[in-house]
Amino acid sequence: MAKTSMINRETKRAKLAKQHAAKREALKKVIASHDASYEDKMAAATKLQKLPRDSSPSRQTSRCALTGRPRGVYAKFGLGRNALRKATMNGDVPGLRKASW
Repeated sequence: MAKTSMINRETKRAKLAKQHAAKREALKKVIASHDASYEDKMAAATKLQKLPRDSSPSRQTSRCALTGRPRGVYAKFGLGRNALRKATMNGDVPGLRKASW
């Protein structure tokens, strides 16, 4: 089981990313536009840098929904490798079974 502080940190990052998503998207549009002047682009870049660092979606880490483990997480299932194996053995994941040949 992961530390609760780490799990809480990830939920905080997700909340901040959702909160600042519209503002971040608008600033990136200004920076990428060909019509904006150089001063406008620089002002938008400065505003983007002043946003909280944790509001960037790239700072989020995928974690296992059951254990909170940050590594070895299958995005399709939202589970870590250990939890996915255990769930597969119990038959909780439809259409997935242990390979044997």
